Amino acid sequence: MSSILRCLRALADPTRLRIVALLERDELSVNELQEITRLGQSRISTHLGLLQESELLQSRRDGKRTFYRLNAEAEASLLDATRLAVKGAGEMPEHDADQVNLKRVLGRRSEQAQVYFNQVAGRFDRSYGPGRSWQAFGQLLMRMLPSVVVADLGSGEGLVSELLARQCKKVIAVDNSEKIIAFGASKAQKNGIKNLEFRLGDLEAPPIASTSVDFVILSQALHHAIHPSRAIRSAHELLVAKGEILILDLLQHKFEQARDLYGDRWLGFAESDLHRWLESAGFKRVEVSIVAREEEPPHFQTVLASGVK
Repeated sequence: MSSILRCLRALADPTRLRIVALLERDELSVNELQEITRLGQSRISTHLGLLQESELLQSRRDGKRTFYRLNAEAEASLLDATRLAVKGAGEMPEHDADQVNLKRVLGRRSEQAQVYFNQVAGRFDRSYGPGRSWQAFGQLLMRMLPSVVVADLGSGEGLVSELLARQCKKVIAVDNSEKIIAFGASKAQKNGIKNLEFRLGDLEAPPIASTSVDFVILSQALHHAIHPSRAIRSAHELLVAKGEILILDLLQHKFEQARDLYGDRWLGFAESDLHRWLESAGFKRVEVSIVAREEEPPHFQTVLASGVK
C-alpha cells in the first residue's frame, strides 16, 4: 500500500483526527492525551501506533515517558493531508473542549510545584508512618494562611469555614438552608469563634458586598447551583483586585443516584467547562486539575479549579 493511501486510511478515524489536531500544537505524552481527551490509555496508544506506522508522527523518549509529535519531515503529500486533517478536526464537537484541556495541560507543565506535590502525594500513600495523615498535614498547612477575608459559598454547616476562621481575619459562610445556617452559627458561638459569620443566601447571588473578600471558596457546592457559570461570575464580583477563587468539586461522572442521595443538580463537571466558565467570568491564571481519586465504586474524582481576579 502506498504511503498516501496509508495516510488517508489513518486519518479516516475521528479519534485520530482529534489526536492529530492536538499534536499540531505541541508534542504530548500518552498520559497527557488521555487527560485531554478522556479516552482510555490503550485506545490512545493503538491510535498513536497507527499514525506512526503511516509516517504521520514521530516520537522521543524522556525517562519513562514517550512524547509524540507530528512528523515535520514527512513528504509533502502527507504534510498536506495532515493540514487538511487539522482543519477538519476543528469542525468536530469535541474540538473546543480538547483545546481548552490542551491549554491547561501545557500550562501545568511549567508548574514545578504541582509536579512536586504529585510526587509527595504518591510517596505519602505508599507506606504507613505513625502520625502521618492528611488531617494532620491539613492542620499544619492551615496555620500558614495569611490574615484574609474569605467567603465560603455553599458552606453547609461550616466545617471548612470553622477551620479557616481559626487563622483568617474573617470568614463569611453562605448557605441556602435556614436550619443549617442556624446550626453552624450556634456551633461557632459554642466554640468561641467570633470571626465566623453565617449568612442565609444563594450561590448565584450571595449576600456579600462587591469587592470585599480576598478569597472565595466553593467546596463541593457548585454542583448544587442551578447555573454554575452564574455562581462563578457572582464570586468574581465579590473579590478584591487580585483576589482568588478556589473550586473543589467532582469531576463529571455517571452516578445518577447522586441526584437522589445527595441532592446534586449536576453530576460533576468537565475540566474544560470549569476552565471556560472561569475565563468567561474574567479570571486570569486559571488552573484546573484532578487532585483525588476514590478507589471504591463509583470511583469519584475530585477536581480543583482556581483563578485570580
